[in-house]
Amino acid sequence: MYASWLWVAFTLTASAAQTARNVMQRELTGALGALGASQVRFLFGLPFAILFFAGLRIATGVAAPAIGPAAAGFIVMGALAQIGGTALMLAAMRQRSFVVVVAFTKTEAAQVALYALLFLGETPTVTLIGAIVLATLGVFLMAGSGAEAGRAGWRPIAMGLASATFFAFAAVGFRGAVTRMATPSTAMAATTVLVAGLAVQTSVLLIWLALFDRAGLKAILKLWRASLVAGFMGALASQLWFVAFALTDAARVRTLALVEVLFAQAASLKLFRERPSAREWLGMALIVAAAAMLIGG
Repeated sequence: MYASWLWVAFTLTASAAQTARNVMQRELTGALGALGASQVRFLFGLPFAILFFAGLRIATGVAAPAIGPAAAGFIVMGALAQIGGTALMLAAMRQRSFVVVVAFTKTEAAQVALYALLFLGETPTVTLIGAIVLATLGVFLMAGSGAEAGRAGWRPIAMGLASATFFAFAAVGFRGAVTRMATPSTAMAATTVLVAGLAVQTSVLLIWLALFDRAGLKAILKLWRASLVAGFMGALASQLWFVAFALTDAARVRTLALVEVLFAQAASLKLFRERPSAREWLGMALIVAAAAMLIGG
């Protein structure tokens, strides 16, 4: 009975941790650039992921599963897509409201349902489709009117939507990897994928920065204190996402994860003094209704 609700707890906690990480990364983007701030998430998250793995291995005695070709392919797909999504999201945040950009990235939920059907054969239920439609409408209401978008320019909106596509591929990739791990332990499968994914991401961006932006790489190391906290929150969020992916289908997890927009609104109000409008309140109400449909269904 309780196991069927665990994915809800993991998803909500992951959404809160991801909001905290996004706030920290946004603050670092000015000094490090979009790719540099993206690397913070991976480079400083990897040591914590290894600690999670070691702690779980000692506590449970469960050995790490072998990563077969299918799982490896999904890990690489998820890792590279997440790099693209993170960089685009942070670049967009430099030009538009924190909440608006987060809202556009959350059009991901509808895309996850499509890609999960194509790549994983996961057919969405009627309740899930209804929740996706309701939540996506709420997201667009929170993202602002066409006139507001026009004044700010369409470039950050396009980047936010493209970011959502990358994040959708990442969710499907990591869900595919976790479900292809030959282990009875859901947590061990999730943690193994987390370590492998972060290792791929850290390596790719380290090579890129070493070749094309050594000054940015040095700046990352200088800001290690702030980066360490952001890395921990990123690793924690990913750990919880991957466990949720192991417990239920990707579209359900990513649709409930739209509550992150509400957390982003709270953070934006407190930290950036970006107050919600009436249409944003309506959008938030629709997202809450969609979350209730998912949990109740």
